[in-house]
Amino acid sequence: MGENVKTENIRQEGEKETVSRNFIEQMIDKDLAEGVYDRVHTRFPPEPNGYLHIGHAKSILLNYGLAQQYHGQFNMRFDDTNPTKEKTEFVESIKEDIAWLGADWEDRLFFASDYFEQMYEGAVKLIKKGKAYVSDLTAEQMREYRGTLTEPGREDPNRDRSVEENLKLFEEMKNGVYKDGEKVLRAKIDMKSPNINMRDPILYRVAHMTHHNTGDKWCIYPMYDFAHPIEDAIEGITHSICTLEFEDHRPLYDWVVRELEYPHPPRQIEFAKMYLTNVVTGKRYIKKLVEEGIVDGWDDPRLVSVAALRRRGFTPESIKMFVDLCGVSKSNSSADYAMLEYCIREDLKLKKPRMMAALDPVKLIIDNYPVGQTEMLTVANNMENEAMGTREVPFGRELYIDREDFMEEPPKKYFRLYPGNEVRLMNAYFVTCTGCVKDEEGNVVEVHCTYDPETKCGTGFTGRKVKGTIHWVPAAQAVKAEVRLYENIIDEEKGVYNEDGSLNLNPNSLTVLKECYLEPALADAKAFDSFQFVRQGYFCVDCKDSKEDALVFNRIVSLKSSYVLPKN
Repeated sequence: MGENVKTENIRQEGEKETVSRNFIEQMIDKDLAEGVYDRVHTRFPPEPNGYLHIGHAKSILLNYGLAQQYHGQFNMRFDDTNPTKEKTEFVESIKEDIAWLGADWEDRLFFASDYFEQMYEGAVKLIKKGKAYVSDLTAEQMREYRGTLTEPGREDPNRDRSVEENLKLFEEMKNGVYKDGEKVLRAKIDMKSPNINMRDPILYRVAHMTHHNTGDKWCIYPMYDFAHPIEDAIEGITHSICTLEFEDHRPLYDWVVRELEYPHPPRQIEFAKMYLTNVVTGKRYIKKLVEEGIVDGWDDPRLVSVAALRRRGFTPESIKMFVDLCGVSKSNSSADYAMLEYCIREDLKLKKPRMMAALDPVKLIIDNYPVGQTEMLTVANNMENEAMGTREVPFGRELYIDREDFMEEPPKKYFRLYPGNEVRLMNAYFVTCTGCVKDEEGNVVEVHCTYDPETKCGTGFTGRKVKGTIHWVPAAQAVKAEVRLYENIIDEEKGVYNEDGSLNLNPNSLTVLKECYLEPALADAKAFDSFQFVRQGYFCVDCKDSKEDALVFNRIVSLKSSYVLPKN
């Protein structure tokens, strides 16, 4: 985690609490105090060319949070200026992700393509002012003329074309006279600028492609660096909050809004991206994982796309807690994935019922319990939150327990079931192990025990104590389910990439348990419902593969971690 950059402490008179302001809030406070703006209006402007990931969630929550904090407005806008990569599928998934995170754009959903006409008019205005020209250079020639970080660029041979000729050529570009790449419109700024972004950047290119929103109306499309400031200015955005890689683009952003003479130009402010350790966020890498069948889609629960986190069982509250803990910084840094897991545990621990499930089941038979008898036992839904109440769980002669809760020859300090040892069945009775039955291959298929009717939970029995307590599931009423256990898709010990640039995949990132038995109350669980499975972790009903008669649960996170929240 990176340190928060330059925070300012504000102490109200009569208050003891100190409020910390991050550098973006300080800039906004200054703008409002000096009358640069009289309101705050932010936006989130994704390109619809992929699924959003955890890093985007930070930007969404930051922009929306600032609008809320300053009683301003928040826009949702798709920067759909590149028809080669954009799909309606991505538009819909992004809208769903942002709404799920709780960012409400109300009626302010926009597309950059809504402004193509104004952008075209803006380009014409720049030509008329002598600030833009049509170039015939190929992409390769453009690179040659551009110069390097240490050498200035050379002027385009077409730089001094007349306004009239540029207007004519630009209109012909719009009318489809030229092939892709044959001509571009460039800004006329400074080929000797130390900032390469200011060396006559391309404003428009020819691209004969169908656009997801405007169809075949246009065959020229604006470049992102030209379109983005225009979109912000048209929508009345006051503070254009973006990530650090756009810092060198800010002079061009300011040049566009200044030359097009917008009355209240927006202000661009950059913050550091949020990087997460040992995860895959790059679109081309995820695309490869999907195409090779290593994951089952962009929402595979091992990924950190917002859709994947939602499918796995993470909550908007846990992601917001994580983003808040990471803070807002001016320097790039990484956050530990374990901190994200900490946040979901914190969010779920008092909210979710604690259910019993045997993930690697073996049958437990209580030989002295009456055959055919069933009794209902009262079980607390969450022992740390009494308000969640209780439920009734059936108990009988045959149960399922987890295989790891029985050992024929236990090591020292093993307090669960073994021949001759007595344990408590959670919320039920004391039982003493009498032996086990094995199959031909030597696998334990049944564990046998006897129970003491005097030791029923809740009766106040204090005659003796036992050291071990194990959970169980009633065999006759158990619900069979598939349970998927996840680890990081990246091998944490080796890092994300191999020397050849390929991904260092963890072969154990997914374990599928086909024959798990759950207590009967889980029979009605629906997609996205989540629970704690006692001693196992938090689990969520899979929204993609789970069916009423064939439940599938994803493990969100295990119960315990060595992670400790860093102290400020």
